[in-house]
Amino acid sequence: MAGEARVWDVIVVGAGPAGAAAAIGALAADPSLSVLLLDRHEFPRDKACGDGIAPHVLDLLAGVGVTGILDDWTPVRRFVLNRGDVGVDRQMSRPTWVVPRTVFDQRLVEAARTAGAQFVRRRVRGLEIRNRSVIVDEDLDARFVVGADGAHSVVRRELGLRPGPVALAIRGYAPTPAARAASQVIAYGPGRQPSYAWSFDRGDGWSNVGYGELLAGTRPTRTELLNHLEALLPGATEGGESWWGHHLPLAGWSWRPRGGPVLLAGDAAGLINPMTGEGIYYAVATGLLAGRAIADALRAGTSDAGTPYRRRTTRLLARHLRDTALVAQLSRSERILDGGIRAAAADQQVFDDLVELGLADGGLTRRLLRTLLR
Repeated sequence: MAGEARVWDVIVVGAGPAGAAAAIGALAADPSLSVLLLDRHEFPRDKACGDGIAPHVLDLLAGVGVTGILDDWTPVRRFVLNRGDVGVDRQMSRPTWVVPRTVFDQRLVEAARTAGAQFVRRRVRGLEIRNRSVIVDEDLDARFVVGADGAHSVVRRELGLRPGPVALAIRGYAPTPAARAASQVIAYGPGRQPSYAWSFDRGDGWSNVGYGELLAGTRPTRTELLNHLEALLPGATEGGESWWGHHLPLAGWSWRPRGGPVLLAGDAAGLINPMTGEGIYYAVATGLLAGRAIADALRAGTSDAGTPYRRRTTRLLARHLRDTALVAQLSRSERILDGGIRAAAADQQVFDDLVELGLADGGLTRRLLRTLLR
């Protein structure tokens, strides 16, 4: 790539769901754009994650013509949530999917390439914003850049931004026990929240299993994380493999992207649901919106894509982020957390409201708020 004189319309740093979606979003808005997708890994590659994909993600992708990418995977309708003796076991109104990131991310990259993006394996180390362009690593020139390079984003660092609260989790794959088949299970731990273990059945005899907690003070060891997982979900670690620890930059009460030619999306923007650790919906949603905002800015002849991006993301996520932050704060009370679980067990609508809030862009309904504060 060095020595090329061309100026790219868009350079996307990071080719995970946020980055691939940014490329797809830009090209869906204007197929003539030149889009360069960079990642330090070849694809397919593994990525530590719970692998849960809400149906809302597929809705967003269908809106830009990407369909059928999970048709060969088994949907999951059963959701189990418990803390000690308190629990709920219900059917979700719409199914979710549990698909390894080696599969899902590769398919999104292929969709971006089919749309017209060029993919290059490259580790980005820095960027410089100039009057009419952004220079990446001193030799790549772009009118706009999307930072979609994850929890430890180089682009975010170059912008002088820092993430907010961070959680630490460990993830592995283990044979699915019969009692947890065809379900997504979350078991909350005692004490400081969020702190929970999970077991998400992939539908192929294996489950994505893991444990995560909010980082505060001493960082837990790998052994401690696995012990917590086994304590909350006995047998979950048996036969487990591919253990991988990762950081989760949690979303706060609000998020206001900066104006200008450099946009952040997904984990790089610190967009992880503080209730559930879910991030794929945010990644795809903000990636698509970033791509569209850039296409609009190019069409308008302006170098500021950040301002329209802020307007779009505010319409989609402002209320949702505020509500998830509030519920996450309330859930730090064991009494409120247990009350919410009991209410979800007793009322399908409360259960559905919690699922929407935890997996996609749902809001805090009056019924749910009354339930939590009762």
